[in-house]
Amino acid sequence: MVTLAVVGAGSRGSSYARHAVATGRAEVVAVADPLDGRRARFPGATGYADWRELAALPRQADAVVIATQDREHVEPALRLAELGYHILLEKPMAVTEDDCRAIVAAAERSGAVFAVCHVLRYTPYTRALKELLDAGRVGEVVSVQHLEPVGWWHQAHSYVRGNWRRTDESTFMLLAKSCHDLDWLVHLTGRRVTRVSSFGGLHHFRPENRPAGAADRCLDCAVEPGCPYSAARIYLPLAGQDVWPLSVLTDDVSEQGVLEALRTGPYGRCVYACDNDVVDHQVVNLEFDGGATASFTMTAFTPSGHRQTRIFGTRGSIDGDGVHLTVHDFVTGRSETLDTRPPGDGTAGGGHGGGDEGLVAAFLAAVETGDRSPILSSPAESLHSHLIAWAAEHSRLTGETVPLPAEHPAS
Repeated sequence: MVTLAVVGAGSRGSSYARHAVATGRAEVVAVADPLDGRRARFPGATGYADWRELAALPRQADAVVIATQDREHVEPALRLAELGYHILLEKPMAVTEDDCRAIVAAAERSGAVFAVCHVLRYTPYTRALKELLDAGRVGEVVSVQHLEPVGWWHQAHSYVRGNWRRTDESTFMLLAKSCHDLDWLVHLTGRRVTRVSSFGGLHHFRPENRPAGAADRCLDCAVEPGCPYSAARIYLPLAGQDVWPLSVLTDDVSEQGVLEALRTGPYGRCVYACDNDVVDHQVVNLEFDGGATASFTMTAFTPSGHRQTRIFGTRGSIDGDGVHLTVHDFVTGRSETLDTRPPGDGTAGGGHGGGDEGLVAAFLAAVETGDRSPILSSPAESLHSHLIAWAAEHSRLTGETVPLPAEHPAS
């Protein structure tokens, strides 16, 4: 039985811990979170109001899940690595390059198991796709098109009203939301990225797009019934259910509790009257070692669901929608469709199509056995994906094509 500590028992930390407990191979023995309600999610675990109280003690568990807010990852990661905990760290690792490098160095010094939550690598869909590519079914991969459909309501929830709405309070959109898409492209191709360019911005969720007659809060708004981003329409149908994204708003998920959160909390605000500044659409162009290319699009203006990908090779191509993979063979002229049957949808609430569960199972296996092979990304690979994100944001802001340093090759 692997013993776990949870540092940051919000939506992501609680989800990973619950997946671990559900395997029957782990138990949560300590939880550090400033909110009483979140500590109470793990009855029987010793509660700490601050992770520093846990870190002031000798190691209290075999492993720790670190899922604090993005800007609060680095200090617990460094200290708990020093204490010898095996670490499962939510992405992004940190919000500055120096802090990411410090975490990588600490992980390598500790010798313990270290995994960043690049959940997309661990889905049944990804495993099937990677097997097809490694088997040479499309020959050499020459180019890739990849779409992350954030979803109109998810953008409003997390990146307009929510915790990741401002670069100065969290980080820029690509690092917060899509660093694991960039990591996924590196994983599929097996090649490091050498050059990056990017374009995008905050197009729609701006004060000048506010409809005439709109109020500051959805519950007070005369035009709310016709607004796609109505907080009442997004959250009230979930009342009574302890599920994401409702669980982010309030611990009282009754209809009255939800209404109170919408009247007084950040998630009831008009999307055109928030203090958000992160982008709502972005394209990223990647060049890999050897000359292959990829284009990645992240956009708010979609249904929320699985990523969509097209891979073009010298002997065939693959169309993927997160569930099905259709392989087109240039030699035979035939097409074959595989159904990967993910256990959930592509959102956090759906477990990222089995990625959350797969990641946790791999982490537990590595901790139990000392064999790191179930962990599909090294600390250096995780750093590389973060460096791609910073290069893309630099390009978006300056218009430059940005080269990446020839370090930490992907494996």
